Amino acid sequence: MFKFFRARAKDPITSFEAAASIKDVAKMHNEVIVAGLQRFGPMGKDQIANNTGLQPNQVSRRLSELEEIGLIELTGKQVKSNSGRNEREWRFKPVQQELA
Repeated sequence: MFKFFRARAKDPITSFEAAASIKDVAKMHNEVIVAGLQRFGPMGKDQIANNTGLQPNQVSRRLSELEEIGLIELTGKQVKSNSGRNEREWRFKPVQQELA
């Protein structure tokens, strides 16, 4: 059985189809977010959106996924959102590789 992006096992087939169709877009968003954090340094969700051209909701959907795969992490700091509220600050997490 295939594992589809963003669809639960009990969802109707249309949910699986929709999830499959968004894979390329999600990958592009992930790449843009990581590149933005690498270029501009630690930022909150709204700052990431402002600096990358993505919408805040597009950024928000990807942050936990990027954290889960180890590409970004929380800094432990709070920054101000566009509306003046506190939001969590994220940073790029460099990958350490062993030299052969």
